[in-house]
Amino acid sequence: MVDLNRRTLMASSAAAALGASVSGVASAETADDEQTAGAPTVRGDLKRFSSTALGAEVTGPYVFDDGELLYSLQHPSRDNPGEFSRAGIGYFSGFQFDFSGTNEDFAELSAPATEDERGRVRGAEGEYTLLAQEQDPIDGGSERLGVARTPDGWDLTTRNFAGTQYGDAGYNPDCNQFVATNGACTEGYLFTNWENSPGNVSRIPLHKDGGEWHADLENAINLANTEPFREIGGTRINCYGDKSPWGTMLSSEENYAHPRVSLTATVGDIVDAGSGAGLVGACQFWNRPNPSEIQAAIDEYYGDDSWFVQGYWAMTGVELLAYYLGADRVDQAAEPYADGAEQANTTEPIGDGYPNPYRYGYHVDVREPAAETPQPVKYYVMGRAAWEAPDVQQDKQTVYECSDGDSKGIYKFVAERPIQSYSDPMDIEGTLYAPKITNDAAANGGSPAETDLEIEWWPLGSATNAEVESWIAEYDDVTQVDYLATHADWTEGDEVTAEVLEQADREVVENGNRNYVTDEEIVAWADQWTAGDPNNVDDDLRKVPFLETRAAAKEVGASIEFNKAEGVDSAPKSTPGDYVYFALSEFNDDLADDTGDLRLDRVDGGVVYRGTLDSNYDVTTLEPVIVGPDATDPADVADDALINVDNLYVMEDGRVLCCEDADQLGRSYSNDCLYVFADEDTVRRLG
Repeated sequence: MVDLNRRTLMASSAAAALGASVSGVASAETADDEQTAGAPTVRGDLKRFSSTALGAEVTGPYVFDDGELLYSLQHPSRDNPGEFSRAGIGYFSGFQFDFSGTNEDFAELSAPATEDERGRVRGAEGEYTLLAQEQDPIDGGSERLGVARTPDGWDLTTRNFAGTQYGDAGYNPDCNQFVATNGACTEGYLFTNWENSPGNVSRIPLHKDGGEWHADLENAINLANTEPFREIGGTRINCYGDKSPWGTMLSSEENYAHPRVSLTATVGDIVDAGSGAGLVGACQFWNRPNPSEIQAAIDEYYGDDSWFVQGYWAMTGVELLAYYLGADRVDQAAEPYADGAEQANTTEPIGDGYPNPYRYGYHVDVREPAAETPQPVKYYVMGRAAWEAPDVQQDKQTVYECSDGDSKGIYKFVAERPIQSYSDPMDIEGTLYAPKITNDAAANGGSPAETDLEIEWWPLGSATNAEVESWIAEYDDVTQVDYLATHADWTEGDEVTAEVLEQADREVVENGNRNYVTDEEIVAWADQWTAGDPNNVDDDLRKVPFLETRAAAKEVGASIEFNKAEGVDSAPKSTPGDYVYFALSEFNDDLADDTGDLRLDRVDGGVVYRGTLDSNYDVTTLEPVIVGPDATDPADVADDALINVDNLYVMEDGRVLCCEDADQLGRSYSNDCLYVFADEDTVRRLG
């Protein structure tokens, strides 16, 4: 049975309500008193540029061609003064980075010390100016910014629909990418992710006039509410992303609900034990009526033997996603849409229109960005996970990916030829890779600040985008009705009693969810797989590494031990010899235990690594360049250290913007900050 840390369940639930990134199973309370050598450490110059308003993360940094900085104010405290109590997107008017490669272009911002400083966004230079805020009227007043709707035009909120909601609608703006439409790059479209379920991407026309940016909300749109997005099933939990080398927004779905097994477990452990008790993760309960309540149900059924169902909290919003797709509303306790009515979620199963879990957890390329209606393409062939971000290299074939959460992975995808060269994106063909850490030092204890990670990339399988989509389509008609009919003595139309639901839940725990890819299929694929010839498996098993990426990689022994891999980026025109940066928000749990390929000292503050691109755009060594503080460090250390790094954004001069999603640790203040990192080697090369 998995060793569980129960303390995090309440914290995870609260974070889910906000739509926030969630800390791993570890917490500051569990940190050893012994200090980790080199925590904190910075190999270069790290300076605080901004502190965000209380309660808000720093998300979605973007630097315009002229050096102006923009980022999202995500889920700020409602108690902040004035405009800073509402989520929004803003830029720093009056300041431009000079792209010199050093941090000499601004004086470091002080830590927030007063109530006023903690309640607003501050910058070292310039004035944070909001361009748009949550639920602003857009598209001629017909919609609200960041809010997804049903096909018949109802806003997807819990006031209108029964079901749980992943973050308040419009409260979680994240990634921003600007696509210019003129040569001077002073006009164009700002694409913004909204980290909710259903997910959303908005497009806001921007133009610069009189030295200031202006947003045209009258002509802004929510792409979630367009037909092309509905045709791909919509999106969920659109978190970070990137701009592609071909000039489009890449929006990543952070589908935390994908874990098949909890924490360090493997599917093989379940098969060997003859039961998933103590081991099974959230995705097995995707089509359960009221799926986000599975943790409470497991606690009730199994008592002292219950376990942390990894990803359960991210089941919030799945039922609203069904209504987004047009599912009929199940029985509710109040008149739908009645002003002030409170809807009650029930276990009445949702039938036709229920979402297919295998359609979520991908990178979405928003093609034709300037067209009246942009055209989204999901890159199914790049694997399914809780993607925080992709980083597409200048060969336009190699993509580095990071999956957020506990005991997760970093991955690589390599296309057969440049991605944009395929006339039909469904024809994109390539190979998905998982990492294997090979150096003994990584497993011999010691400080992450003093230990490089050597990587071999193990190929999991090759396919085309169309092939993977065809495998996904096999599961398109599975509903909550099927969950009950398959796993309990129940027939559609019968009452769904507590006993029926418990019977179905227990059957899924014991023998797996028979509606989807089975445990037996995953183990059979792993038995046939070899790194030398990953495609030499039965044809009906080729789907496994693409639909169940994490479970497949764990099953063959890849190093799926990373905790909260939340950022990956490189400079816009990086070539061999340049750096790719990877961010781990926390270095603990599976990275710092006594099993697996990684067994180093814990650093709850996290680590930023860099890898050098070789002639094939491959990365084989990760070097630590920023190491956060220990959880026990005092304020005089923690106040000025990078803690729990989230998004990374590498500017054209090689400097790295580092955004925090902090647990605060020993700080004297509770605000997240944005730091600018000038790598010592980059500065040295620039002279």
